[in-house]
Amino acid sequence: MTRNVGLIDQYARIVIGLALIAYTVKDGSLGAGWLIVGTLGFVLIATALLSYCPLYTLLGVNTRQKSSSV
Repeated sequence: MTRNVGLIDQYARIVIGLALIAYTVKDGSLGAGWLIVGTLGFVLIATALLSYCPLYTLLGVNTRQKSSSV
């Protein structure tokens, strides 16, 4: 499993994931569409923590900077 999620991408995924989870449980009750939105939030956080996104692999995207060997 090659890491393909960069640092800025990780931060964005964590912030958006937490916002989606917060939206899901707003007002102390589950809102409409909680299953989809909550799951998406957890997936974003998981991919950020693992630095790996399977969808990026399928699309050939890599936001992680390559280390330069000089």
